Amino acid sequence: MEYKVEEKSAPGRERVEVLGATFEAGKPEGEDSGKWRQKLESREEKLKYLQNGERYWYGKEWYGSEKRKTPA
Repeated sequence: MEYKVEEKSAPGRERVEVLGATFEAGKPEGEDSGKWRQKLESREEKLKYLQNGERYWYGKEWYGSEKRKTPA
C-alpha cells in the first residue's frame, strides 16, 4: 500500500509533510452483508447481539464519557 503524503503549513514553521489517509476504501460485498438477523438463529442470540451493540447506552458495568464514576 502506498501512503499519501501531503504538505501543509504549520504554525511557527513553513511547510511540513503530513501523512494522509491510510485506509483502503471498500464496501461490503455479497448478498449476506448486513443481514445479521438471518445469521443468528434463536431469539436469545439476537437479543444478546443487540444488547452488546447498545452496551454503550444501557450498560451499568462501565463508565463511558457521559457517565461519572461518582455522582455529582
